[in-house]
Amino acid sequence: MPEFIVPDWPAPPNVGALSTTRQGGCGSGPYDSFNLATHVGDSADVVAANRHSLRAHVPGAPLWLCQVHGTRCVDLATADAGVAADAGLARAAGYACAVLTADCLPVLLCDDQGSVVAAAHAGWRGLEAGVIETTVAAMGVPAARIMAWLGPAIGPAAFEVGDEVRTAFLRADDGAAQAFVAHGADKWLCDLYALARLRLARLGVERVSGGGFCTHGERERFFSYRRDGDTGRMASLVWLNSD
Repeated sequence: MPEFIVPDWPAPPNVGALSTTRQGGCGSGPYDSFNLATHVGDSADVVAANRHSLRAHVPGAPLWLCQVHGTRCVDLATADAGVAADAGLARAAGYACAVLTADCLPVLLCDDQGSVVAAAHAGWRGLEAGVIETTVAAMGVPAARIMAWLGPAIGPAAFEVGDEVRTAFLRADDGAAQAFVAHGADKWLCDLYALARLRLARLGVERVSGGGFCTHGERERFFSYRRDGDTGRMASLVWLNSD
């Protein structure tokens, strides 16, 4: 049985969401055991079995994106599977917005009325480039009506980056300095959760929950690309239930 993390947000009753862990699948080796990605070297049959297992817990069919660390957000009603994008949204039941991660930050969003949901893949490149901003804009509702949940990502004690990453964020917002702690010569520990909260606050999205995970530190629970290199991917999904 797969292990799921259910968002602790006050979403309306017709919104469903979850994040997977690495537990409860049928993979082996570095993909042990609930890998959901087809591009990491795992057996295609194993990934298909894991996706089939996930599908039993999600009422809408996930549309798997080709994530490229960009900012594009697509509407699942018109998008094709494998489209190059890092976020997806849905305005009707029958679809599940899904992103794959193994250290990058998954951001799930919905509005108060349960009229639109979205999922964004926010590694540092996409986060800095504006994937959250693009996704919120595509949802087409006032930011004050939107809530967000931050899923499992690499934690601030484990994510070491260089000066170029800090400089990129500070160019857009001096306040981003609070998300970086010096860690040796020209190195910084970066808090992806804090950076996402800053971006959401600037947009007017004030209700943000989640965070506090560390994929790098919890080996038995989470895949982590930075820790292991060859590894699987977890999924974070959000959808609208039918009336």
